[in-house]
Amino acid sequence: MGIVISSPLPDNDRRTTGEALQGALVDLLDLSLVAKQAHWNLYGPRFRSVHLQLDEVVATARNFADEVAERAAAIGVSPDGRAATVAASSCLPEFPEGWTADTAVVDHLVKAFGAVIERMRDRIDATESADPVTQDLLIGLTAALEKHSWMFQAESRG
Repeated sequence: MGIVISSPLPDNDRRTTGEALQGALVDLLDLSLVAKQAHWNLYGPRFRSVHLQLDEVVATARNFADEVAERAAAIGVSPDGRAATVAASSCLPEFPEGWTADTAVVDHLVKAFGAVIERMRDRIDATESADPVTQDLLIGLTAALEKHSWMFQAESRG
């Protein structure tokens, strides 16, 4: 099926913006899954504080994933959040299986945030002239991710 929702953007700008939004959606969905997997398998002396931090990451990622998907739909791009799509195109490092020490969880999340933030900043650049409305959304969500990244870096061993 072709485009069902008409777009306020010219085709080239819609395509550029749609790619940025789709990439952001995939990364946010995977970040929420990684954080939840870590949340369930975490152990160690900082269990409670890291456990609660992970819930905050999940909430942020899920809320922004919804905003990103709805922005895509609003410009006539069908968002794809299927598990197979997320697995095939996410940039996040794979979270280890099984119980994971609090220090390893923190280190993993710092790396995950680094990967996602780098790609979000590329998307901010890509949407600057294509769609400033989407760029604004990406700027806001990147600021929120950078705040979480800072907090996990502050938990890091160094």
